Amino acid sequence: MKQATLGLYFEEFELGAEIVHAPSKTIFESDNNLFCLLTMNPHPVHTNIDYASKSEHEKILVAGTLVFSLVASFSVPDISGKAIANLLYENIQHLAPVFINDTLYAKTRILELIPSKSKNDRGIVYVETVGYNQNGVDVIKFRRKVLIKRREQKSNDE
Repeated sequence: MKQATLGLYFEEFELGAEIVHAPSKTIFESDNNLFCLLTMNPHPVHTNIDYASKSEHEKILVAGTLVFSLVASFSVPDISGKAIANLLYENIQHLAPVFINDTLYAKTRILELIPSKSKNDRGIVYVETVGYNQNGVDVIKFRRKVLIKRREQKSNDE
């Protein structure tokens, strides 16, 4: 049996490839409440059933930053497991609301592979990740650049 690895080396990424990530998560009320407490997000649309029932969606919305955090985390084993650093998150778009008891999934497309100009032991992987719910509805989309290790290069002497 082959041992599982965390992430890919720069050379292992394929331009245009789409990776469907294995992790997923159903959002429970306790997840949303704890996240709002930890991040000091006091908006009642996330924590107050009475308030939320009188809002546009008529039920509690999951905090958008929790949705972002989870979907980004789903991609870690495949995208940034061998990362040196996350360099950039951009174009975060909340496409549809997420509610208590929704289940989130994610997939990532490789947009660009940029070898480092200054260090030959790394490169930048530019990706777009989409999070979607149990009904296949896209709920969030964002792009990021991750600095990834290259495989160790053997010298010409070996």
